[in-house]
Amino acid sequence: QVQLVESGGGLVQAGGSLRLSCAASGRTFRRYNMGWFRQAPGKEREFVAAISWIGDIIYADFVKGRFTISRDNAQNSVYLQMNSLKPDDTAVYYCAADLTKLITPSTSSVDYWGKGTLVTVSS
Repeated sequence: QVQLVESGGGLVQAGGSLRLSCAASGRTFRRYNMGWFRQAPGKEREFVAAISWIGDIIYADFVKGRFTISRDNAQNSVYLQMNSLKPDDTAVYYCAADLTKLITPSTSSVDYWGKGTLVTVSS
């Protein structure tokens, strides 16, 4: 069983920055494919970014150039640096882990989800 705990959410003004963190349990974190998703009020959960266990990265088009995903295998953690935030980025952000398949924009199910952290961007 893998536990994912997100942190770093909060209230920020438009144009500001936040850094989300996701701490994962397990001794084989370096083998996990990791990702970030988000769910805005009244909307379905959507893909934000992913980083594979070998370091391949993919972003949703709407965050390219603004968000950066990274991982630190020594800390069992994955991060999402979010810059130039917009009110449309307001959502609960979820960390995801999959032990066997890559996480992509078409991914709808993963092995493990975190409970989420709320990001609110004010205009």
